[in-house]
This record gives sequence, structure tokens and C-alpha cells, in this order.
Amino acid sequence: MVPTTSSPLRVLVVDDERRLTELLKLELDVEGYDVEVASDGATGLIRAKTSPTPDLIILDWNLPDFSGIDICQRIRAGGLTTPILMLTGHDEITDRVTALDAGVDDYLVKPFSLDELMARLRAMHRRADSFSGPSSSNPVEEELRVGDLVMNTRTRDVSRGERSIQLSVKEYDLLNFLLRGAGRVLERQEIMHGVWGENFYGDDNLLDVYIRYLRQKVEEPEAPTLIHTVRGVGFILRDTSP
Repeated sequence: MVPTTSSPLRVLVVDDERRLTELLKLELDVEGYDVEVASDGATGLIRAKTSPTPDLIILDWNLPDFSGIDICQRIRAGGLTTPILMLTGHDEITDRVTALDAGVDDYLVKPFSLDELMARLRAMHRRADSFSGPSSSNPVEEELRVGDLVMNTRTRDVSRGERSIQLSVKEYDLLNFLLRGAGRVLERQEIMHGVWGENFYGDDNLLDVYIRYLRQKVEEPEAPTLIHTVRGVGFILRDTSP
């Protein structure tokens, strides 16, 4: 069942498949959620931003007016951090990367079991509910640096030397995690948990994809290598210059 709260969790379902939305609404009602349904992207976007905003969003990739990717990007551009679970028939690594970069928290490939969908909703809610900002007694560093690679966590600016580096949301999260663990070997599972969350169900090949993207943007031919592979274990970020 849904975690106990003072009031039912609000779930917005954005999908144009009537039979699926009716089934989801029935199941979510039984589980104790307060459910609202939108059959197109424009309506879903309005309801996602309307107070009270939903606690969780289930968003289909293919909608009659906009793609779920477009809707997710617009939701995130508006500053909303509501956890989003994307339903999709796309199961390629590149599709998963596209969804995660758009701001999706998790995705579920059709066809799926209702038990798995409920488990993922609970996991997303636990992760969002457990998040808390840094306390004054344990402030997060505003600047992270390894060699000439610098990240300003307040402005989210990243640079190497005089060169500014543009990163996607997940690329930034991954580099942030590597920088905070700089100088020690980070195991693959540790990185996956730190960047995608302990309850993320995705393929860990995503980590290799994002490491490759980071290297393409961060590394320079004439400069010391910063991101190193520790075969069979994970990765380490360190400055190897003399």
C-alpha cells in the first residue's frame, strides 16, 4: 500500500490510452492514491503546474499533441521537481538517456505489471521524501575542483581551464558525484545509487554511456586525463599531472 501520510498522495496520469488510464486509476484508487487523469500533453502540463501540484506524475512518451519528453522538459523548466515515471515502448539505451536527460526520474517499458509500477511509484516517493537540503552545520561546498576542472554547485557552472563545459542534468549529477569522491575508487553500484538512487531499476550500462559523454566533454587531448577506469571495479576522478 501507499506510504501513510496526513492526506492521500496526489498522482497525475498523463496518457491517451483510455483502457490503460481506467485500469491505472482503478488500481491507484485501491492503493489509496488521489488520482487525476489527463489525456493529452497540454492538459497534463497545466494540471502538473496547478496548485495543489501532484506528488507523483505518470507520463506516457507518446501523446497526441506533444511527446512526453517535451512535457517533462517544460515541467522541469518551470522549476517543478515532482517525481516523474515515464511509460514508454522505447527500450534502447539512447531512448533511456533521452528520457533521463529530460528530467524523468524512472521509466517503465510497456507492457508492464501493475505490481512493478506500484513498486516504482513507492520507490520514487521514498527517494523524494527522504531528500533534505544541507544544514547550516554541514554546508555543501560551493566549488569542487580537481586539477583545472572546476564545478560551482551554486550556479551549476562547470569549466576546465578557460573552457566552459555544458552538461545535461544527468551528466552534471554524475560529475558532481565523481568530484565529491575524487581521489578514491568509486564502485559501479555506489555510483549508480548515488546518481540514480538506490531504488533505480535501470540498466547499469547507462553508467558507461554517461561516463563516455563526460569524457567527450571534460577530457582534452593535451591535458592530463581526469576520469580513469578501474577495470572490474568502477571509476576514479583524479589529477595525474606532475
